[in-house]
Amino acid sequence: MSRAGAPPGLDPERLRAYLDRERPGLVAGPLRAELIEGGRSNLTYRIADDAGGCWVVRRPPLGHVLATAHDMRREHRVIGALRGTNVPVPAPLLLCEDEDVLGAPFYVMEFVPGTPYRSARQLAAIGPERTRAVVLHLTDTLVALHAVDPAAVGLADFGRPEGFLERQLRRWGAQLEASRSRELAGIDELHTALATALPASGAPAVVHGDYRLDNVLVGDDDTVRAVLDWEMSTLGDPLTDLGLLMMYSSLTAVPGSPVSTTRDAPGHPSPTEIARRYADRSGRDVSALPWYTAFAYFKLAVILEGIHYRYTLGQTVGTGFDRIGELVPQFVEGGLTTLRTG
Repeated sequence: MSRAGAPPGLDPERLRAYLDRERPGLVAGPLRAELIEGGRSNLTYRIADDAGGCWVVRRPPLGHVLATAHDMRREHRVIGALRGTNVPVPAPLLLCEDEDVLGAPFYVMEFVPGTPYRSARQLAAIGPERTRAVVLHLTDTLVALHAVDPAAVGLADFGRPEGFLERQLRRWGAQLEASRSRELAGIDELHTALATALPASGAPAVVHGDYRLDNVLVGDDDTVRAVLDWEMSTLGDPLTDLGLLMMYSSLTAVPGSPVSTTRDAPGHPSPTEIARRYADRSGRDVSALPWYTAFAYFKLAVILEGIHYRYTLGQTVGTGFDRIGELVPQFVEGGLTTLRTG
């Protein structure tokens, strides 16, 4: 139970006592905590002390069940491994697997100042030239991530690249079956088409799993200062990251939608330019990119259908969830169109 004035899931006094034991001198005076909005799954908090110190805490959602889906050790490990590479990540400070402290495992990392651009409106405020620079640097940062040698940074056993795409397609197909509550035109057709046209993967890499503009912090110089939210990271086919970025760069904003999109901002590079830049700078073959983009549409359709299903059962509360179901067919059609025209 959180103390009065504290955000759910984080007790500042218990955290302060733990940090004083494990990292004496790190914090000065009482801790203040606030929940950082925007995360889809794991909870993120900003904590600060009386001396101006500031850090970030990550923990699983309240009432989580599947530990593997919210693995704090895994997130802590990957950002620690990427420190010192060309991939900007916050410095991990401490991992706590003792659930008695906050009720779940958590880790503490440095606070990195920056802006998570979530909408075209936010980007429009900085103008077309800066918007272009931000998105191109986002692309370059993905190239840097996929250039990391997993073995060289201690991540050789971080995943199983062999059969990665088959397992991914099977996993999301199973997720779809678990969320079926209505007829959804085209989604089985899309799943079958993806399975029929499965591409051969190139050299494996560290895959972020949810790479998009609002999962990074951008500095005042319009460069990516930190890549965040590594909960879906693994070793696998790097074009799954690029396909997801292509999908998000193709979406037109839907009023009231919880899905972030920035494509409509003046100056935003086109998906074609993003793909060309990635290919030129990474040296990877992107000829099968339409499949990966269509797969991204399928994944998001399944995720949104799952949210819709939980909403119909009364298990999801908040604004905007009543419209999620209306969005799913648009993502199904986006995937089918991408495969047909790609």
